[in-house]
Amino acid sequence: MRIDFLGLQTFLSIAERGSFQRAAAHLNLSQTALSHRMRKFEADLGVKLLTRTTRQVTLSPAGLELLPKARRIIEEIESSIEALRQTGRHRQERVAIGCLPTIAHHHLPRVLREFGSRFPDISVKIHDNSAAEIAELVQGGGAEFGITIVSANRIDLDIKPLLKEPFVLVSPSDHPFARQKAVNWSELAGIPLVRISPQAGNRALIDDALGSRRDALSWRYEVQHVATAVSMVIAGLGLTIVPRLAIDIAGTPGISASALRNPGIVRTLGILTRRGASLSPAAEALVGLISAHLKAER
Repeated sequence: MRIDFLGLQTFLSIAERGSFQRAAAHLNLSQTALSHRMRKFEADLGVKLLTRTTRQVTLSPAGLELLPKARRIIEEIESSIEALRQTGRHRQERVAIGCLPTIAHHHLPRVLREFGSRFPDISVKIHDNSAAEIAELVQGGGAEFGITIVSANRIDLDIKPLLKEPFVLVSPSDHPFARQKAVNWSELAGIPLVRISPQAGNRALIDDALGSRRDALSWRYEVQHVATAVSMVIAGLGLTIVPRLAIDIAGTPGISASALRNPGIVRTLGILTRRGASLSPAAEALVGLISAHLKAER
């Protein structure tokens, strides 16, 4: 059956204040509107809840029976609404995102500085995880969106391609390749190379593009993170192949980056969201800032 919450609220306000006038002021209603609500509520119930005289308002037996129940119902509704309001306020004050570690390390600090100036009251939680972990976070609601590699997508997730970035050869700044704008893969035969583990998500792109030629290369070392691979390049242990946006060439002394040819390999970065879920205004703004920054840096 339909529940007249406005009528219930009107009855409770009159019963607690003992006056139509004070109840009307409390509910910001005219006494005429308040009386109309009360008459309608009593008519729907088919019983008289109030007895009104020129001097006072008293409760009928039915009104006395309803009063504690009405209080409990209204309190539960108010408590539920306040809980929802707090949840909404919490969501507005914090944005959680997933981001590939290399993008988070080299690019997010500058983006977040600008975001913070626009939204000083919004905190940001960053899950700098692998592509697979980012997908799980977004799907489960732990992150509003993710910056990740575009790949085969699950049916419950949407991904919007953002940009394509090439893989580059990273070598010591005093290496002969450092003076070449581009290096053919065939030139790397016999040279010690540092490869990133398959869990990083980029390894499969390289292996698929090279095919059987990958076995002819000298993969001397294998590491888990791009930062470790770059450190080994600086130490002179070998060269490495990483996505262009994964490194800060200008800010990392001792290294140089060259394009790779025959084949050239690229990865596509995108914005991952949960299908059917809308982003908060702050998250939308953050997506825009990240997109603009990455496109300017590629």
